[in-house]
Amino acid sequence: PGGAGAAAGGAGPDGGSLAGGGETFGDRSLSQGLSVLVGLGLCVTMLGLGCAVELGQLGQQLRRPVGLLLALLGQFVAMPLLAFLLALIFALDEVAAVAVLLCGCCPGGNLSNLMSVLVDGDMNLSIIMTASSTLLALFLMPLCLWIYSRHWINTAVVQLLPLGAVSLTLGSTLLPIGLGVLIRYRHPRAADLLVKISLWSLLVTLVVLFILTGTMLGPDLLSQIPASVYAIAVLMPLAGYALGYGLATIFKMPPHCRRTVSLETGCQNVQLCTAILKLTFSPELIGSMYMFPLLYALFQSAEAGLFVLAYKMYGKDSDKQDALGEEEDTDISYKKLKEEEVADTSYGTVTTEEHNSIQMEPTQTVL
Repeated sequence: PGGAGAAAGGAGPDGGSLAGGGETFGDRSLSQGLSVLVGLGLCVTMLGLGCAVELGQLGQQLRRPVGLLLALLGQFVAMPLLAFLLALIFALDEVAAVAVLLCGCCPGGNLSNLMSVLVDGDMNLSIIMTASSTLLALFLMPLCLWIYSRHWINTAVVQLLPLGAVSLTLGSTLLPIGLGVLIRYRHPRAADLLVKISLWSLLVTLVVLFILTGTMLGPDLLSQIPASVYAIAVLMPLAGYALGYGLATIFKMPPHCRRTVSLETGCQNVQLCTAILKLTFSPELIGSMYMFPLLYALFQSAEAGLFVLAYKMYGKDSDKQDALGEEEDTDISYKKLKEEEVADTSYGTVTTEEHNSIQMEPTQTVL
């Protein structure tokens, strides 16, 4: 670990280095306190995710797995590739590159579920995509990390990349998710309450982590974080939102589903990323990599907020016009259908005179 920390301290030409602050994080009490906070926050978040999943909806999605496919393409094809390309373009050193890759390979986060509500998205699709990507991450996240870290394979940090520990951390999230699904099945009202608690827990945990980390690392180290890292923290969620919207457009999904897929793709589970960094890397390295997921959380929330604001100001009118157009089409088709029914009903109708004449014919024949 000591050699890795020394290697991590070297600065790249443009990417700079996030190394430093290891002494602060080496303090056992502070390190253990952060570990407990991160672990509890992650468990509550995963429990809330499980409480949001209904078995009936899950069965429907498995029969028509569009949400599963979009989660696979968005979270484990588009986002890891995007993180890798940004790390190369900005010439990050191995420490910052690993942090960016970890964040890019994470599954979707609960923030997307909250934002989907605010933009009148498809909540069933949002929840299924988040849950699917979380389950797929158990196998695909270590695979993506192994594939995209090959560029920095000769560095000490990547050689120490604990893929087994990453898988173990991901596996530990399955228990609260399963418990949440069981609570939803047995006690729906309690599940609704736990979903709300998990969303507030997400917000509070991120704020506390950001404040504690900034305080412990100090303003000097925060000011030394290279501009390239800030640039990636801004560009990565924004590009993720655009990629998600493009994927949904390719699949010819309706506007409210496009907004949902967009948010699902750009919003990463930064709590999981933070937990992996904190629980699987040595304290000598954690100070150098800890800030990126928190910066990503800050900017993904701000950009999602702008997304919601833009929709509230401009998007609702266009949605109403589309809905009105659909209603007009429905009314027109309904009127045409009624006219056809009237025509079909009048065609071949037997009048009273015709009926009498029909009855008279057999009488005349008998006579």
